[in-house]
Amino acid sequence: MPTVPVLGGKDQATLELSSVFGGPARVPLVHQAVVRELAARRTGTHDTKGRSEVSGGGRKPWKQKGTGRARQGSIRASHWVGGGKAMAPKARDYTYRPPRKVRQGAIRVALSLKAKDKKLIVLDAFPVSEAKTKAVFEVLTKRLKLTNALVVDEKGNDKLLRSVRNMAKFDAVPPEGVNLESLLKHEALVLTSKAAKALEGALS
Repeated sequence: MPTVPVLGGKDQATLELSSVFGGPARVPLVHQAVVRELAARRTGTHDTKGRSEVSGGGRKPWKQKGTGRARQGSIRASHWVGGGKAMAPKARDYTYRPPRKVRQGAIRVALSLKAKDKKLIVLDAFPVSEAKTKAVFEVLTKRLKLTNALVVDEKGNDKLLRSVRNMAKFDAVPPEGVNLESLLKHEALVLTSKAAKALEGALS
């Protein structure tokens, strides 16, 4: 189990994390979870009219024989201008939902990689007196020396969540909002002690 320093505590203590932050790097789990999140973004509303949906073309354009021209059955065939599209794309649902254990396992892998790469910072707390982006930005960039990070704190810290949401390369979510895309997109992960325990409880 990995052990990380806790910044901001009275005695600069260390926090022993569970196997949620120290598991093996199982890349296939991450791949399945990424495919699921990307597929969920697709609206699937594409639709093109086929031969049976195009108006007109109810009669044969000319008789079968004797005209010297190629035989035709309808002016709405796919090779005619204005005809229906052959094998046209239709609206569909792209939802791909792997089992819950796979989704949770992928997040555990991402958390473990953050801890292994020394990109995991645990704070005793992240108090914010007022929702001011500038103050929180200085803490993240000057004190913690970060340029791109995901900040996770308990849901009750609304001032922190509102302060970070205006930053281009930083994001803040409660433990319930942690997802694989955010973990992979941001270089570092900043957790409070309560958020770390909440993630351990949810993913154990």
